[in-house]
Order: sequence, then C-alpha cells, then structure tokens
Amino acid sequence: MENIQDTIKNEFVFTLKSTCLDENYHPSSQTRLTTNFANLARGANRQQNLRNALNMINNRFNALAHLDNPKGDRYHVELEILTVTMRIDDKNGINDLPMIEVLKTNIFDRKTGQQIEGVAGNNFSSYVRDYDFSVLLIDYNKDKPSFTVPENFGDLHGKLYKCFVNSATYKEHFKMSPIICLSVSGNKTYTRTEHQHPVLGFEYQQDQYSLTDEYFAKMGLKVRFFMPLNSVAPMAFYHSGDLLADYTDLGLISSISTMETFQKIYRPEIYNANSVAGKIYQPSLKHEDYSLTRVEYDREERSRLAVEQGRYAEEHFIKPYQDVLEQWSANFSL
Repeated sequence: MENIQDTIKNEFVFTLKSTCLDENYHPSSQTRLTTNFANLARGANRQQNLRNALNMINNRFNALAHLDNPKGDRYHVELEILTVTMRIDDKNGINDLPMIEVLKTNIFDRKTGQQIEGVAGNNFSSYVRDYDFSVLLIDYNKDKPSFTVPENFGDLHGKLYKCFVNSATYKEHFKMSPIICLSVSGNKTYTRTEHQHPVLGFEYQQDQYSLTDEYFAKMGLKVRFFMPLNSVAPMAFYHSGDLLADYTDLGLISSISTMETFQKIYRPEIYNANSVAGKIYQPSLKHEDYSLTRVEYDREERSRLAVEQGRYAEEHFIKPYQDVLEQWSANFSL
C-alpha cells in the first residue's frame, strides 16, 4: 500500500507505506529503531521474541473479546507498521524524510471469516518528538537551576501531526482518528473513579497534567486513563473526538491488547506487576514485585537511540529547513 498526496496550503508531500509486523519482520532503514517492535526484531532471538509478543497480543485480545468465544481463539490480530515520510521540497527532489510511525490493528474473525478494521495509533513514534524531548529540552536546560520548557515547545510537531491526520492520504486509508496509548507517568498520582467502561474498565484521574499531556494537546489530543479488566495498572489513552463513542468495542480491545503487551515487555515493573493498582496509585519503575515476560528487550539501547535519532532529526530536518518550517508553522491552519 502506498499513496502520495499533496497537503493543502503548503509544499509538503506525505508518503504512507505499510509493512506487516509478523515473526518474519525486519526493521527497514527508515524505521525508528526506538520503536518497541523494532527493538524486539533484532538479535539472535528476534523471531521467537516477535512470536511470543504476537501470541501475547492475541491471547489478551481473545480474553477481552470473550462473548461467543468459548475457546478463546475466535479472533486473530494482524499488525501493520505505518511509516509516514514527508517531502518538503518536491520540486528540487529532496528525499523523503522519516516523520511518524504507528501501528495499525486489523482483526480477523475466524467464526465469520470477516476482516474487521482496527485502530491506528497505538505505538506512536516520531523523529521530531525525539528531537524535542531528547535534544532540544536537554540542551535548553543545561546548567539551569530548575527545569523549564522552551517557548512554543511542541508547536511544530503538533501542527505536522494535525496536518497529516487531516490530509486526504490519512482519510483515504483510515475511517477513525488514531488512539495513542502510553504508559502512565511515574511522577503523577492516579485515583480510581466509580466510572467503569465495559471494555476500557475503571477510569482513573490524574492529579495534574504532565509535560507529555501538554505536548499531545498541541497535536489536538485529549487524555483519559483506564485500567481494563484483569490489567494491573491504568494506561493513558490519547485521542481526539469521543473515546467512548467513536470506536467499536473490538477496535478498543485491539488497542488495549497491543499496547498492554508492549508495556508488559517494556515496563514490567508497572504493567506486569504481581499486585493490582489500588484506588490511589503511583506507578514506579523501581517497583520490584513483578514478573518478566519471555521476550528480550533492551531498554538502555532504546534510551540511547532516542538521543541519536533526535540528533538525526536535527541534522536532516530541523536545521536545514528551519526557515521553511518556521514560516509554515506560523501560517498553518486547518
């Protein structure tokens, strides 16, 4: 699947490419290697890693989609990696620059033979976000007595994201807006409410906004926190529109099963803990009572690559096109 569509009111051209994420997946040269799926797909045990992770996703999906599913094997979740590149100067043949990568879920119903569209978003990654958090923010705060955020932090990234999801390219391929599902914040406290959604589970409220919440708000996304049935900690669901009304139950289940699996692998201290979050909950990566999955994951490499890829964005995107990007951002409107 490939489609190129000029965005309105600017010179940017988006390209969207799809790659199947299965046990034979190999990261491409344009894949951000900090993505959870790319991290799993390297090393001697790459195939077993991927197989175990995909089995965890399918088992969790069937456990949540239990209606008329007595053997727990009715559904099969298929994952696509969607890579979005952006060409700034099409006339002069500037190469496509990697911009965003997300996972899209597709659901196969073995009982009816039906293919059901899932949800895009899930494992969201972005070179510009790497630059903002791992380069710009760090450099800005060097030798400062207290942490501060630069003026207009996240503005460009938010507008690029809005530009893409409102483009004809996106609308041609996706019926629903993305859901981006992330871990809860280790320096915030969450309180369980009495509101329980049939799929998303108990809703939690955060005690204060985080920098990530503010960053995603510039992308036009709101956040709600839910802990699904048989989960041990709430997750953050970033969305536009109405999270509870705009998506099917199976679509929501596909996001939960996919992202909870990756969080169990990447943050087992929180999402594979041996005790369930209480009514008042503060997550911590220092928690020691947890279980490990049978999937190898290099968390230190991920942190190092975030800086490397932030520098790549600075060198190939931010600095060469700074004037063009600033002018575009100042004039951007939907």
